[in-house]
Amino acid sequence: MIPVYAVSRRRGQTMAVLRPFARIGLVGAVLSVAAYALVLWAQTKAELAPIAALRESSVIVGAAIGAVFFKERFGAPRIAAAGLLVVGIGLMLHAG
Repeated sequence: MIPVYAVSRRRGQTMAVLRPFARIGLVGAVLSVAAYALVLWAQTKAELAPIAALRESSVIVGAAIGAVFFKERFGAPRIAAAGLLVVGIGLMLHAG
C-alpha cells in the first residue's frame, strides 16, 4: 500500500524523489534478504534455541548502533528492555 500511496500522492515525481535513495535502498534490501537466508540456513544446521537467541540479540545491537551513531537516547526504557531481552535469551539458551 505504501508504494501505491506514494505514486498517487506524488504522481510523476515518485521516481525523481526516490532516485537519490535507490542505491542505498537496494543495498539494504539485498542485505535484509541475505540475513534472512542466513537465519533459515542456520536453522537447518543447528538447534533452534541458540539461533533464536542470537537473532534476538540483534535488537540490542540495533539499539546500541542507534545510540552511538544516530545519537538516539538510550534511557531507562531501553535499558530495561535490553535487560529483559538478555534474560529471555538466557532462558532460551538454558532451556535449549
